[in-house]
This record gives sequence, structure tokens and C-alpha cells, in this order.
Amino acid sequence: MSVLIVGSTALDSIKTSKAEKPRLLGGSASHAAVAASFFAPVRLIGVVGEDFPKRYVQLYRKHGLDLAGLQIKPGKTFHWAGEYEANMNRRRTLSTELGVFETFSPELPPAFRDTPFVLLANIAPALQSHVLDQMRRPKFVAADTMDLWLNIALKDLLSLLKRVDLFILNDGEAQQLVQEDNVIAALPKLHRLGPRYVIIKKGEHGSILSSPQGTFIAPAYPLKKLVDPTGAGDSFAGGLMGYLASAKGSVDANLRRAMVYGSVTASFCCEGFGLNRTTKITRAAIEARVKELEKLTKF
Repeated sequence: MSVLIVGSTALDSIKTSKAEKPRLLGGSASHAAVAASFFAPVRLIGVVGEDFPKRYVQLYRKHGLDLAGLQIKPGKTFHWAGEYEANMNRRRTLSTELGVFETFSPELPPAFRDTPFVLLANIAPALQSHVLDQMRRPKFVAADTMDLWLNIALKDLLSLLKRVDLFILNDGEAQQLVQEDNVIAALPKLHRLGPRYVIIKKGEHGSILSSPQGTFIAPAYPLKKLVDPTGAGDSFAGGLMGYLASAKGSVDANLRRAMVYGSVTASFCCEGFGLNRTTKITRAAIEARVKELEKLTKF
């Protein structure tokens, strides 16, 4: 089955203590779509400017992405610049240039409206709802968010949560949204906002799922070297949704394993700047790490 992914398509300039890489392919939709493409056909919804490099369009196509929903508008592509400290859990934004993304209104081609799996990657919740308004009874909808929307678009986010199956957020966002320091105690409060499934991301410490089948803890794949964590959360969500779309059986039967595949796919993202590493791996490499992670967590 196909996955529809909507989010930001951007150019990222990333600086760490060891290197600086300008105008890399980035954005929540880019990372999620490439990650999902290892498992299922992907339909991408986004917007770029006339300055968007052709080599990045070719990279999308290399991964089999359906680009009928990618708008190319007069103007500049969304550009984000950020710098990580030596401890890469901390970063600061150096500049944000919205460009054509400022007036982005996601419009779905007719063929996209029946897509069974939908990932609303990190964009304004009003735009995420606008996408759902155009869908025809999707089988499973997941939404990701960030602290910015909790600060400036909380009403829209709360409205959206009543319409999604799976809500993905990190531990800090969960704490902020339901005013609960303990993530386990936060889970029932998050369910009361609407979603049947909730995943709280904890970075290098993995993720926690709460579902009707109970609680599940998925480990992160342990890396010897972290190069750039930008897009890791989006890669996790994309890999998870791609695996769910490819797996036989119910979502309940496959969601825990999907989280492991998402975690492993995200681990590759962290080993290179932007999408440089993720776009060079294979499904076989993902499977090898999944097997290794199974051995590491078996007891």
C-alpha cells in the first residue's frame, strides 16, 4: 500500500563542531519520504522554489517518490540554518527563510486522495487538517508535531488530534502539552486528546508506544559516531509508516515491529549530514541492523 507524506521540503545549512554543510536537501517531508521509500510507494506533497536544485528532484525520483503533489513556485525554497553544540542534543537556529513555504497550501492530486496510509509530517496543524479534509477515508493517519505549534497554534493542534490515529511527539513536547513531567503518566492524558495510539520519542534512548494492546518500549540503535541528528525524528516516522504500509495484517499486529524499523532507519540518518547517508543505504542494510538490534535486546 502507498503512503502519502506531507510536510516541509527545504534546504538546510547545518554546522557542527567538526564541519559545516550548506544547502543540503532537508525538511520533514524529505526525510520521512526517503525513509518510507525503502518499504512502500510514497506520494510526496510539498512546495519548493525555482532555486531548488534539479539534483534533489532526481534524488527524490531515485527513491521512487511520486512527485505529482510537489509544487514548484516562483521564489525561493524554504531555507533553515542551524548550529549544533558539541553535545548534539542542543542546537540553535541561525536563520529561517520561509520563501514559498510561507504561502504553502497543500493540494492533493485526485489520485492521492485514496491513499490508505497518511503521514502528516511536521508542518502547521492547520495545514495538516487541510490535507485530511481532502482525503477519502484513509486507513491509518499519523501526525507529527513540534514545540512551535504548541506555542502558537495549540487550538489547531487540539482540533487535529481528534482526527488522527497515531500522534508522534518527543518527551519535552508531551510534558508541555499535558503538563506532566513523567512520560508514562503523560500517556493517558495524551490519549484523552483523541489519538488511539501515541508514540513519545526520546532520541538516543528510543521511543515509547501506548496503544490498546499496552505499552511498548523500542530501543534506539546504538551508534558509535553521531554526525548530524537533523531529520532523525522524521526518518523514524517515515520508516515506521512505510513498514506499516508494506506489512500484511492489522496495524496492531505490526506497529511494534514498525517502530523498530523506524528506529533503525533513523540511525542511518544520524551517520551523515542531512540525507547524505540515508539516500545511500539499501533495504538489506536496514534488515541487517534490525537483526542486530533484536540480538541486543533479547533476554
